Amino acid sequence: MKYGAHIFLWTECWNNRELGLLARARRLGLDTLEIAVGDDVEFDSRAIRREAEQQGMEIVTSPGGHWPMQADVSHPDPSCRDNALQWHRQWIEKSAEAGATAYTGALYSHPGHIERRKPDPGEFHRSAGNLHALAEYGRECGIAIVLEPMSHFRVSLVNTPDQVMRLIEAADHPNLKVLLDTYHMVTEIRDFPAAIHKMAPHLWGLHACENDRGCPGGGLIPWPAITQALKATGFHGHILMETYNSSLRNGEFACSRGMFHNVCPDGDAFAKSGIAFLRGLIE
Repeated sequence: MKYGAHIFLWTECWNNRELGLLARARRLGLDTLEIAVGDDVEFDSRAIRREAEQQGMEIVTSPGGHWPMQADVSHPDPSCRDNALQWHRQWIEKSAEAGATAYTGALYSHPGHIERRKPDPGEFHRSAGNLHALAEYGRECGIAIVLEPMSHFRVSLVNTPDQVMRLIEAADHPNLKVLLDTYHMVTEIRDFPAAIHKMAPHLWGLHACENDRGCPGGGLIPWPAITQALKATGFHGHILMETYNSSLRNGEFACSRGMFHNVCPDGDAFAKSGIAFLRGLIE
């Protein structure tokens, strides 16, 4: 099992001044750091790779920075789909250069793309075809393409394990994997163990946080049932804690991400408590 955390526990935007987070995460007992990428991010691939190798840390990336709404592989406009492929390919390539092992997120569409209508089959098929192309590019670069189902408050194309499974089957590429997020799942499904068993052949990892995006433990997420299902399926992937630091810019960062309560005033404390709780259940 590999334990990790998202940079948003500590900072709102990656740049070279944040390279010290790799050593910090290692001191906290973490194995993996998830770096948010985007058009507003200074991403020095060589510096990241050098520091990660020195610290013995694994890197994964996800488009959590500025991601143009037009960069959507499911978009009805062919020029937007082409733009999306180009946009994601550049970040897959940069991530691979940094030594990252996975590129994750709602790559099938775009967080914030919500259609309040009956699903359009064309949207699904456009996404599947373009995900096949991204998965093949990822294979060439040596990096897994990992899809994260998100809540219907964030995206409308893929919200549930059943939906992401159908999309992976339609895209038909072995380099497509799944990241389940406990925060997003709590609004979409009732049976967490069933979801884990269903996703087991494709399950790359888990975003671990409570129903309020707080530290694992004490909320509504059924952690004993989740960890039992992970062990039953022989899961040995990534468990990554994710939230938004609510002390950055006097709380403005968390608010800008739609989180208006104080669940993570201290990233170190969040990581220490979360990893202790999860390891206690899993190991």
